[in-house]
Amino acid sequence: MKTILITGGAGFIGANFVPYFLTKYSDYKIVNLDLLTYAGDVRNLVEVQNNSRYVFVKGDICDRKLVEKIFSDYDIKGVIHFAAESHVDNSITGPGAFIQTNVVGTFTLLDVARKTWMEGPHKIKALYREARFHHISTDEVYGTLDETGLFTEETPYAPNSPYSASKASSDMIVRSYFHTYGMNVITTNCSNNYGPKQHKEKLIPTIIRKALAEENIPIYGDGKNIRDWLYVIDHCTGIDLVFHNGKLGETYNVGGRNERVNIEIAKRICEILDTRRPRSNGGKYSELITFVQDRPGHDRRYAIDASKLENDLGWRASENFESGIIKTVDWYLTQSNE
Repeated sequence: MKTILITGGAGFIGANFVPYFLTKYSDYKIVNLDLLTYAGDVRNLVEVQNNSRYVFVKGDICDRKLVEKIFSDYDIKGVIHFAAESHVDNSITGPGAFIQTNVVGTFTLLDVARKTWMEGPHKIKALYREARFHHISTDEVYGTLDETGLFTEETPYAPNSPYSASKASSDMIVRSYFHTYGMNVITTNCSNNYGPKQHKEKLIPTIIRKALAEENIPIYGDGKNIRDWLYVIDHCTGIDLVFHNGKLGETYNVGGRNERVNIEIAKRICEILDTRRPRSNGGKYSELITFVQDRPGHDRRYAIDASKLENDLGWRASENFESGIIKTVDWYLTQSNE
């Protein structure tokens, strides 16, 4: 039985990954370290809370003594690092928390793993030859795109918000631990995720929540910002593949090849809600869409080329945006009934 540490497992992506991973593999035990800030919720993990191969630890990834204790007590032989401050708006008003969690926290985890798994630079302890540190990052580190082109693993970093700058910094620290120490690290940079369990502050949950509450649906600027959308379970399968089969020290981009304009997403969700739960006044939910002042430094377009992951490891996204958004809306409707 191999024990791995999942950080931020009570957050959106982690809370989808943990049940997926425990269901797929019977020879893994998971220790989930999560501080349970506003973005994490143990209720996201009710389906695994009684699983004998699952342990939850409430704590901060910046707490070195705690991290060291977890590595020692559970003999950690792998890390999948989700934990991060991730909401761009919050990074604009309070950037300090992003530097602390995303940069200092990542360094703390990496350094404890290095000292546990390695005797020195390029000298891995025999019992930890397969131990891997998988860092989960974002396409936002690459900056913004014009109307054409895609982010690849070779795209230069050009972060434009405190959030993306903190993630870019953490990516570079991970990279340095490979080149300096020969540590078994790997990084994935994903496009915008959506699906069940996403925090209410994000775009798609906000649209659904505001619509159901008969409140104005806020859309930044002219609504024409473009994102590449990845259904969260497809992201989980990509992480799984990279963690087990990815090449040492490499970076893999994970994208859904589902570019959508923000205003189109809002209108499509409104159309689904019109059929799933019609408004009491007989109107259309799209009548609630309201344009608001744009976010400072708002990147215009993101789009990922996932060819490396597809060609090298055989990954494919199972959901297109149309199938994924219907599943997502239906999940939130179920939650609103409880």
